[in-house]
Amino acid sequence: MATIKDIAQKANVSIATVSRVLNSDPSISVGADTRQHIMDAARQLGYTKHLDKKNKRLRIAIVHWYTEKEELNDMYYYSIRLGVEKKLDRKGYAYIRLFQNTDKNPDVDGIIAIGKFSVRQKKQLEKWSSAICFVDDVHAGPSADSVVVDFHQATADILNRFLDRGHAKIGMLAGEETVFGSTEVLDDPRYRSYCSILQEKDCFNEAHNFKGTFTVESGYEMMKEAVLTLGEGLPGAFFCANDSIAIGAMRALNDLDVKVPERVSIVGFNDSSVAKYVSPSLSTVKVYTELMGETSVSLLEERILDGRTVAKKVVLATELIERESG
Repeated sequence: MATIKDIAQKANVSIATVSRVLNSDPSISVGADTRQHIMDAARQLGYTKHLDKKNKRLRIAIVHWYTEKEELNDMYYYSIRLGVEKKLDRKGYAYIRLFQNTDKNPDVDGIIAIGKFSVRQKKQLEKWSSAICFVDDVHAGPSADSVVVDFHQATADILNRFLDRGHAKIGMLAGEETVFGSTEVLDDPRYRSYCSILQEKDCFNEAHNFKGTFTVESGYEMMKEAVLTLGEGLPGAFFCANDSIAIGAMRALNDLDVKVPERVSIVGFNDSSVAKYVSPSLSTVKVYTELMGETSVSLLEERILDGRTVAKKVVLATELIERESG
């Protein structure tokens, strides 16, 4: 029967290094190639003890950037969490749910952090575990795993669709967010892509952009302001940063007797459960939120069970869903 010593000789490394790699010691610093040589040597020699760790019942912390009350009002992050929990349940792993304002110091093997976190919050998470996967945080950092959406391509799909249909003026109703304990406004990649794409096509107009929050109420107020301030110069199409904004915008247009889509086309983002039931039904971008959650679990397993040390960023595609509003 092969021993750790045999593996060390075959991989040309020390016995201590082999032991720590096979036991997924998070504090060891070895290159990916060395780690792979050790795993290959163990497999070739028929060493199976290291596989026992695959059957470990992991304990995972699901950390939300929202408060518990806020999450109940946002199906986007709720759906991501469901994807995480469903996969953890299938794997038989234990998990706990924590929110941004927790004062707990959990004993866990890894963390799935859903949403956006400040630098201070990320440092706190690192104290709990070195195995962290951020979901929907484009600023996760170069050393952490992350799962994000291809916002740029999704935005390009929407804008190109509007342009192909002859819309020379395209507006945007954007949402702004801050992280807990900070006044810094987060950069929204959808808005950044909207600006850069239309600037390249020489049809960007700052007056056609309005910013608020990611709520129905804010969408209503932004669109009302757009109609009242722009008058006949109102763009014939608006890209809304999420479905809640889009639904509020359509309500405002209805109240102001502006026809959708005859006068103004509307496209939202997220494909929430109500998008197909509003009138007119909402054209939107489908984000595979549950898959985002499931993917984060897979990345965390690679970190903890396989000992991967190189950070991975998984970018998931979206799908433009065409309905009546746009």
